[in-house]
Amino acid sequence: MDQDTAQQIGGFFQKYPLRQYRKGQILIFSGADTEHVYHLVKGRVKQYDVSYRGDEIVVNTFKSPAFFPMSLAINRTPNPYIYEAETDVELHEAPAKDVIAMLKSNPQVTYDLLSRVYKGLDGVLERMAHLMKSSARQRLIYEILINAKRFGKQRPDGTLSGRINEGELAARSGLSRETVSREMSKLIKNGMLTYKAGRLTILNPEKFENKLSELK
Repeated sequence: MDQDTAQQIGGFFQKYPLRQYRKGQILIFSGADTEHVYHLVKGRVKQYDVSYRGDEIVVNTFKSPAFFPMSLAINRTPNPYIYEAETDVELHEAPAKDVIAMLKSNPQVTYDLLSRVYKGLDGVLERMAHLMKSSARQRLIYEILINAKRFGKQRPDGTLSGRINEGELAARSGLSRETVSREMSKLIKNGMLTYKAGRLTILNPEKFENKLSELK
């Protein structure tokens, strides 16, 4: 998102109340209708389903300056997902009808939203391909890479580091926690990763990404 578009979006949502949610609080429940759109100012929100076994299946994670849930706002479709604060969050809450009116009158913002939707769709399709044809290790490496690139930080020594636990990786990869733990141990033993106190570090990001290609 370019700076001008970000300022337009931020300026629009600043007119509406600022809400704060603690980590773990639910913003939108599965099956619930919503008349609002949320604009993230700080933190992350995860969108997920729950399997018949009670396991979380994370389908998307929103970070600032995203606004959601646009499918519900535009299409008025039934909501099968739960939206939960993955960290402490701050967000503006605007009536859906006002957001839709803004999009209709502002082609630049609408184009940016469409661009991000298609980028997200490409990510979903890539994830589906990995789920359908990949081994457990490939699926785990893919999710670690995606998480590190979106939410991690590049350190001066070239390593890529971010916070995520085995349960969250299981929810994103569709693997059991036991499988994630086993495959993580192998990657750590092979010198690809370190994992301490919830912080996962990719020691050589380029080599780690090449590992995914080698396994295909």
